[in-house]
Amino acid sequence: MRFRSQPRQYFNRMVKAVFNWSGGKDSALALRKAIKSEKYNIVALMTTVNKESERSTMHGIPMELLQQQAQSIGIPLHVVELAPKGGMIDYNEAMTKAVEHFKSMDVTHFIFGDIFLHDVKAYREKQLEPLGITVVEPLWGKSSPEIMEEYLQSGLKTVVVTTTASSLGKEWIGRIIDRQFVDELPEECDPCGENGEYHTFCFDGDIFRTPVKHSLGTTFNKKYPVKLDDGTIKEFEYWFADLNIANEE
Repeated sequence: MRFRSQPRQYFNRMVKAVFNWSGGKDSALALRKAIKSEKYNIVALMTTVNKESERSTMHGIPMELLQQQAQSIGIPLHVVELAPKGGMIDYNEAMTKAVEHFKSMDVTHFIFGDIFLHDVKAYREKQLEPLGITVVEPLWGKSSPEIMEEYLQSGLKTVVVTTTASSLGKEWIGRIIDRQFVDELPEECDPCGENGEYHTFCFDGDIFRTPVKHSLGTTFNKKYPVKLDDGTIKEFEYWFADLNIANEE
């Protein structure tokens, strides 16, 4: 059953919120829980996009597909563009600007889809609470197996579009997240990919009016050198799906 739109007076008793949208599995599940709670009038799905590639960070979802997700969900998309090689200062400036924009609309809450990464949650609270924004985490406090079971019961549909090569190989790209997928994950992998093992694209479920049509092109990999705190350089390798809008016949 798809979620139905509600009359205006229904939203008047809710707090205004922005949902921080990645386009993937956990994000979609957290959004679903936030909608079902009937506590929030979600005025926008906010996502960060690489200004050069026009794709979302890490998941690599093209802008057009992010727009199609938002249109099918029925909540406007707000894009925060980030410089390809910008650091945390650039990110914080962009997010502060976004907060100021939404505070002018009386938004008081930002919703995220984190599970158990305490440093990430603490960072969000440190950055947002001084600006008068309350951080909401609908999935927080449950284990990854519990969240994965909730996801499997939700009816949401997602496909793997990125993996960390050291955790999951090329053959995992394009797989649908279902019980067989979970059962076949290596023992050392977090079931939800919370440690970055994999990222997904959500294309169907009861939060969508209609499925989001997409295509997966040739799988490719990229390596990224990262400077660590001790000054050394470590190379990280990822597999990606060439995710795009499905060609219309």
